[in-house]
Amino acid sequence: MVSGILGKKVGMTQLFDDRGEVRPITVLQAGPCVITQRKNASRDGYDAVQIGLVEFVKGKRVTKPMQGHFGKHNLPPVKFMKEVAVTTPVEAGEKQAKGENPAAETNGQVKIGDKVLVDIFQDEKFVDVTGTSKGRGFAGVVRRHHFGGGPKSHGHMFQVQGSIGASSFPSRTFPGQRMSGHMGVDQCTVRNLRILGIDLEENLLMVEGAVPGPKGGYVVINKAKQPPRERRGFAGAQTVDPLKAAKKAAAGKAKK
Repeated sequence: MVSGILGKKVGMTQLFDDRGEVRPITVLQAGPCVITQRKNASRDGYDAVQIGLVEFVKGKRVTKPMQGHFGKHNLPPVKFMKEVAVTTPVEAGEKQAKGENPAAETNGQVKIGDKVLVDIFQDEKFVDVTGTSKGRGFAGVVRRHHFGGGPKSHGHMFQVQGSIGASSFPSRTFPGQRMSGHMGVDQCTVRNLRILGIDLEENLLMVEGAVPGPKGGYVVINKAKQPPRERRGFAGAQTVDPLKAAKKAAAGKAKK
């Protein structure tokens, strides 16, 4: 079983839950994907599969080496590919050499040409989403590093960084000093986003919260590596209000 899928960020919206509370959600186009290559421990040192997001791509837009890579197994050309882990060891290419269908799935093992759809998250509650953050260009320290800035009154320069080192000693600026510079276009991973809905027909995944990147940006969606534990009585009337419980305990002591 594949542990992740590729997709695109459709956009953000909101929905109301059963208690009438607003939940901000991000809609992700999760797949469909196709397995383009297998990795096994005996040959590559680890178990994984290379998957590609199936979308309309002209053949001439793909390089000659990648055309040979896809044509070897009669696969459609894809633009966005990543490696994801598998929960079961990936079988070597022995059956393919015998003339068997590589797209067939036997004993829960994945084969080249298999489709990966959003249904792999049906039994999951949380996912980890990796994407590329929006580019912010050249940014100052207030925006880039959340500096407080200087006085905002007339005659002051609010967003100037200020001193970056002593003069006589060490007479230099240490590496890693937080300064102005290029901001954004970094790989970011948001962990433990709660799944609020799955559309199996359109391959849509609704998660609670924000996802890095702009609309139409590529993302990698994986099953949560360390999902949070569900607290007992987390929602509903059974939840204990600590303030009311403290007042009730104090009133009981006063009566005694």
